[in-house]
Amino acid sequence: MAHLNILKNSALLMLSLSLLTGCKNESDKKEQTAVTAEEQQEKGLKDYYSDYFPIGVAVGPGTVQGESAELLKKEFNSITPENVMKMGPIHPEQDRFNWEQADAIANFARENDLMMRGHALVWHQQTGDWIFEAEDGGKVSKEELLSRMKTHIDSVVSRYKGTIYAWDVVNEAIADDSTQFLRKSEWYDIAGEDFIIKAFEYARAADPDAKLYYNDYNAIIPEKRDRIYKLLKMLVDRDVPIDGVGIQGHWSIYGPSEEELREALDMYSSLGLEVQITELDVSLYPWEKEQRERRPEDVDEFTPELEQKQLEAYDMFFRVFRDYKDVLSSVTFWNLSDQYSWLDYYPVEGRKNYPLLFDEDMQRKKAYFQVIDFAEEKE
Repeated sequence: MAHLNILKNSALLMLSLSLLTGCKNESDKKEQTAVTAEEQQEKGLKDYYSDYFPIGVAVGPGTVQGESAELLKKEFNSITPENVMKMGPIHPEQDRFNWEQADAIANFARENDLMMRGHALVWHQQTGDWIFEAEDGGKVSKEELLSRMKTHIDSVVSRYKGTIYAWDVVNEAIADDSTQFLRKSEWYDIAGEDFIIKAFEYARAADPDAKLYYNDYNAIIPEKRDRIYKLLKMLVDRDVPIDGVGIQGHWSIYGPSEEELREALDMYSSLGLEVQITELDVSLYPWEKEQRERRPEDVDEFTPELEQKQLEAYDMFFRVFRDYKDVLSSVTFWNLSDQYSWLDYYPVEGRKNYPLLFDEDMQRKKAYFQVIDFAEEKE
């Protein structure tokens, strides 16, 4: 009988211990869940990708103020001025510079310990006509054009030396016409390919420590990719001071494919150049180059189906980016949230797009959580 009581007491003791342990385990689980949720609130994209590459965003003067500035500081560790450092806005007349807005963004970067890219020194758009015009109303000579370009580069690059670590020196010099090589811009018409070479040489002289990039769109599409590669190889072979290539990631739920993306990253990096994704957004609409008016069929509702397709596209892009962390030195989104995107105006003005990881209320979208869901890869 005493033996039976001992067994009963032992069973009761084991049951009590089991219940206590179960409660403790359940409590631990709840605590771990709470910590995880808290950590998720504290961490931003830059923190999740701290072992991979900096995460940047394009900004305007308004982005570095108020609520958007707080979101920016939480999520990103690099910025690129969207427009205010392009030649037209910053240097509208030969003897006049607009420094105020560019200075404000540079000051914000310094005050908040953010990396900063410069965009863009030489481009065929947003360029003041004065740079191509002679005093008699005709076109300037090649020598005069290059001299004016040097003055511009010297002035802008020197002003932000020590703040801007990388410059898009030449932007979009490859022709859209697949039968041509270089774009028939006024730069090219007057100075030929030398405008590209000299731009890099002038930028290197103005800031020997800055990384110098060639930047272009549709850089993943094979026919344009091959022509961009041809230009980059020419520059490398001629010992032009170029450090990297910027791939404008203006992509969509329709492409590019994973195979095309990997092939392009392999090709560009084979030249010994750094690669950056410089202008990432994922449109809900197929690519169109030419501006057009809105049509009745241009419905711009962000449906669950489109949301899922965008999530899957972002998931693939960032999975590839992580695979190429030794090649990629930065990934930069083009605008902060769906509250504003240049794609709301181009190529169809007034057709709302939703191309980013933050919605119109600057809240994280489902695609955001897919982009940071790679814990198994890190284990």
